[in-house]
Amino acid sequence: MLKTGRNDACWCGSGKKYKNCHLAFDQRIENYEIMGEEVPDHKMIKTPAQIQGIREAGIVNNQILDIVGEHIKAGISTQEINNLVHENTIRLGGIPAPLNFEGFPKSVCTSINDVVCHGIPTPERILKDGDIINVDVTTILNGYYADASRMYCIGKVSEEAEKLVRVTKESVDLGLKEARAWGHLGDIGAVISEYIYANGFTVVREIGGHGVGLEFHEEPWVSHIGTRGTDMLLVPGMVFTIEPMVNAGKADVVQDSKDGWTIYTKDGSLSAQWEYTILITEDGPEVLAR
Repeated sequence: MLKTGRNDACWCGSGKKYKNCHLAFDQRIENYEIMGEEVPDHKMIKTPAQIQGIREAGIVNNQILDIVGEHIKAGISTQEINNLVHENTIRLGGIPAPLNFEGFPKSVCTSINDVVCHGIPTPERILKDGDIINVDVTTILNGYYADASRMYCIGKVSEEAEKLVRVTKESVDLGLKEARAWGHLGDIGAVISEYIYANGFTVVREIGGHGVGLEFHEEPWVSHIGTRGTDMLLVPGMVFTIEPMVNAGKADVVQDSKDGWTIYTKDGSLSAQWEYTILITEDGPEVLAR
């Protein structure tokens, strides 16, 4: 990692000499690597300017989810949710990242009941009392990405659905507390999976969180099942999502063979997800989008 000369400008863009900026930081990471730790490279560590750009994208992303929360109710179609997201993203100066991403046809993912993720909005799917829905919004603002999702309970939902939505949110907040500088990604996965399974639910293994900020999906991949003290070292400047997908039944999932996107629980059980974009700092995690 130590490729910059001591008197060269620091790689972070601060304008300072490397020796007066990130040299000690990089040496600390290199020492962990020598001890056998998996460490991030500079591509996974955002500069202060990049962090500010992602933070601003996160503000817009949060505003869009707030607007969804104000309008979502029984009788609304998922296409109307898509329209709300698309129109307000543009109004606020952003671009909806999902639209045309690898062929995805809409501006937001709407995942209802047994849909784990990547649900495609349609005019035909009308929300009704008892539904639970995940609305997953990703915003590009001035070239920077922020990604977050929220669950919404429509009308009166079952006790199982209420518990699933609540426990999933609580697991994300527990994972957030473990997102400490010089800890490990495995710490996050461990506390999430322990809490989920203790409450009688399961964690989807195949789909995880991801780095984000300069692109929609970056390294590292973030598993929500882990072992403490393992996986990649967490260092200040890393930006990634925590977004466990939690099933009321078994963890197995299947993909819709027709649309190529929608992921369902294999056993038809309910699924829930909450997603934050977070920044690792020396003083603890900062939530950039939620």
